[in-house]
Amino acid sequence: MTIFEAYNSTKKKLEKCGIEDYVFESKQIIKHITGLSASEILTHYNRKLTEFQENNLVALVHQREVRYPLQYIFGEWDFYGRPYYVGPGVLVPRADTEILAEQCIKMLNGRENAEILDLCSGSGCIGITLALECKNSNVSLVEKFEEASRYLEKNIVRNKADNAKFIKGDIFEAVASDKKYDLIVSNPPYVSDMTEISPETSFEPETALKAEDEGLEFYKAITKLYKNSLKPDGMLCFEVGINQADKVLDIMKAEGFEDITVTKDLNGIDRVVSAVRKTEVN
Repeated sequence: MTIFEAYNSTKKKLEKCGIEDYVFESKQIIKHITGLSASEILTHYNRKLTEFQENNLVALVHQREVRYPLQYIFGEWDFYGRPYYVGPGVLVPRADTEILAEQCIKMLNGRENAEILDLCSGSGCIGITLALECKNSNVSLVEKFEEASRYLEKNIVRNKADNAKFIKGDIFEAVASDKKYDLIVSNPPYVSDMTEISPETSFEPETALKAEDEGLEFYKAITKLYKNSLKPDGMLCFEVGINQADKVLDIMKAEGFEDITVTKDLNGIDRVVSAVRKTEVN
């Protein structure tokens, strides 16, 4: 089987099992099994796969046919141009979350030695991105669960984020809230109905997805528990689910936040809600 034949076969199988982005995924799979770049694949498309590569392809495609996440199969995924270890027990980094990171970087523009707190950190992709993009910053990443924590610690080392520090703890206990921060950021669990998630998402940890109170549980807790951990003109920034932006905006308003901004993702969905703590709030 040539590389070209393998690509076409993979594309047909992924399309047949209902994978929406089957063209992109097929390219990623061929790159993964051959070790070639996209440009090298184009110039070597008639090259035959080795027996090992063919067997690897069969096993990998079978996993995708049962909708096991591609990111878990690869064991890593890029976020904001950097690689992150991922696997069972940790949420997969998503392109939509890059919008959250971008908004935080924009808000921190011009702030020297920014103190940043990342709550519900998971793989650490948000906090590590901010640590590396916001020079001279200090980032504390809080994660409760052991499985996710292992990936987080490895990702800090992998990306050489020396100014990022992992803190194991439960955000509901106001862990790391004794300091004053320029920015607190979180992509918390916000799924209220687990029957509505995609087949791939069903393999991800429910603890990183499900939230009570119509999906608003974490937004309410974080806003209340951490509002006074922000410096004057400190900022709070959340990723939110579909149709949650207005409700999260109201939560932040009720806790005294101002200058509330809603940012859309690449699909035009309200994805990020950010606000400023102008003065001491009670």
